[in-house]
Amino acid sequence: MRDAVARRSLLKAGLALGASGLLLPVAACTPEPKPQQLTVAGGESGGFYLEFATLLAGLLQREGVAGSATPVVTGGSLENIRRVMSGEATFAVALADTAAGPDAYVAAPPGGRLVALGKVYENYVHCLVRADSGISTFEDIAGKAVGVGEAGSGTSLTAPRIISTAALSPPPRQLNLGLNQGLAALRERSVDALFWSGGVPTAAIATTAQGLAVKLIDLSRHIKTLRGEHGDFYDRVLIPANTYGNAPAVWTVGVANLLLCRSDLADSLVRRTVELLVGHARELVPKSSTGVQFLSPETLINTAGVPLHPAAEAAYRSLHG
Repeated sequence: MRDAVARRSLLKAGLALGASGLLLPVAACTPEPKPQQLTVAGGESGGFYLEFATLLAGLLQREGVAGSATPVVTGGSLENIRRVMSGEATFAVALADTAAGPDAYVAAPPGGRLVALGKVYENYVHCLVRADSGISTFEDIAGKAVGVGEAGSGTSLTAPRIISTAALSPPPRQLNLGLNQGLAALRERSVDALFWSGGVPTAAIATTAQGLAVKLIDLSRHIKTLRGEHGDFYDRVLIPANTYGNAPAVWTVGVANLLLCRSDLADSLVRRTVELLVGHARELVPKSSTGVQFLSPETLINTAGVPLHPAAEAAYRSLHG
């Protein structure tokens, strides 16, 4: 608990620094045309993607960036990217490794490409098991049934990559289960482990842990191989003790979570959104968060190799010097 309090204190201190006069005010000098409707592709109920998308949509609407802004429930990163590239969504949240992969560009229209407005937080890959499962190491999931995320989610890309690096024998049986389906299957013992990539804590997991003793499996030793095979998207991060019931602290794989759009999105809309990310950061932090790397001036521009929208890059230069 002390770790969580310390992290939240650091977050508040960092955001206070960002809003203390080092950044320019958000208010525009002259009125600009605004779209009537914006959509933010989020994720599954109970996950950080949807929580963040809901907060962002509400802020965009309150600040008059659009007449109406709506979060959208989706399966996750890959679906979000496809929605943005097809024009079904204005903005999307997605994992950096998914955004940089070839599948992200399947639906790209002529003249538009996938770009970032910023890194909004760090995602933590959870490998969740029942405390009474007898599973204590990653090797123990060999031959067992594991949920690897809903098809179309970022987890469904990252989890199989981690499993592949371990070369488990026999290999686990991988099932495409979303967060809520997977938690139900874990309770019913129809799966032995569940992968999920999200913020800390993820609300649906925290709720499950109130009635079911769970623990997390250390994934951090696979980071070197992941980086060598797939790129420098993966970091070593710590899920603090007691984040989920009495589960002890565990090191795991971290992946940057990005806010994305198309490169042909209007410069004025991109600029105003970036100003909100910087100037209204407190309003965009989910209440359940322990405050790890949310919307700090230092991390927003670290988009893991995914290019920034030119107007976003110009906005950060103007805001930060």
